[in-house]
Amino acid sequence: MFSIQPLSRLLRQRPVANCLLTSSKAIAQWPRFASTTEVPNPTTGSDSISVSTITAPFMPPPDRSSKGRGFQMITYKPRTPGLRHLKRVCTPWVWKGGPFLPLTFPKKGQGKGGRNASGRVTVRHRGGGHKRRIRTVDFMRMTPGPHVVDRIERDPNRSGHIALVTNQKTGIKSYILAADGVRAGDVVQSYRSGIPDDLLASMGGVIDPGVLAAKTAWRGNCLPLHMIPVGTVIHAVGSSSVGGAVFCRSAGTYATVISKGMKHIIIRLQSGEVRRVSKDAPATVGIVSNPTWHHRQHGKAGRKRWLNIRPTVRGLAMNAVDHPHGGGRGKSKGNRHPVSPWGIPAKSGYKTRPKNKPNKWVVKERERNQGKRRIKSS
Repeated sequence: MFSIQPLSRLLRQRPVANCLLTSSKAIAQWPRFASTTEVPNPTTGSDSISVSTITAPFMPPPDRSSKGRGFQMITYKPRTPGLRHLKRVCTPWVWKGGPFLPLTFPKKGQGKGGRNASGRVTVRHRGGGHKRRIRTVDFMRMTPGPHVVDRIERDPNRSGHIALVTNQKTGIKSYILAADGVRAGDVVQSYRSGIPDDLLASMGGVIDPGVLAAKTAWRGNCLPLHMIPVGTVIHAVGSSSVGGAVFCRSAGTYATVISKGMKHIIIRLQSGEVRRVSKDAPATVGIVSNPTWHHRQHGKAGRKRWLNIRPTVRGLAMNAVDHPHGGGRGKSKGNRHPVSPWGIPAKSGYKTRPKNKPNKWVVKERERNQGKRRIKSS
């Protein structure tokens, strides 16, 4: 029998969430305020899905239409209205402490409110929010040698997780973008500066592409694109041989190597766009961590304000000097087609990019409306 506690004492307690080595039924019987529930994929119906640990170095990316895959969500008892609809992804392997301070600096200045150097608003709906520290993430991965993953951390400035790694030879620490499945204690390595001498000696001084890929193309390793086999899932892809990663850096994003040429590599992005990048551009094997990040629910408007997100006001509710749809008597926008605050049409797929200046690096453009035909309502 559980002891009856006063209501004031219960309200002072912090909600406790635990989703490790326990089932959702067992947690529901505990006198706690959080429980975990297995959420199936949106296209698989209401069948229960078991969560399995992925340990293989080569594993296809998660597909929403495939059966047998799922994830766990943390739900809270509705002690307050803000907790009723709050849902979080269960990530017990993420570090609960603070960041490594020598690799951070405070976020401050006019940029926090969406302003530029002259004080003008360049990004709308930004302002306020909790204090943050910018994590200096190494997107170049130029340091060779094995690096040991100390811990997986949550970065408030990005959707994916980051990994704190330590160079085994020098002991220097750095932040890298964590691949899905990488845990504390794993060893990752970068081969951007070339093939190490010990690896070349282990292959007998002869570079065989198949043997080289089997020894280097592991999850979390950074390689030039010409060293990655065709069909490999990659992320943190660069566009040139001198820069860092520019593609596939958000949570759960990835690209696929589909063909190789003499100077360029052809990759396919998640949107269906096929691009051409330099063969010496960097890429990391695997997909970005935290792939179920988009299933979270904030639960209340205040949580969005903590994240530096301000409300989005409709143009119809503004004055005539603030928006083309503003003003008038009642809820009338003046019999005008929907436009942006700057007068650009906002419907019927109005294109704003010039046709006479195509991107020479794009082999195939992404499909409109995710490849589905837009059905006109009668």
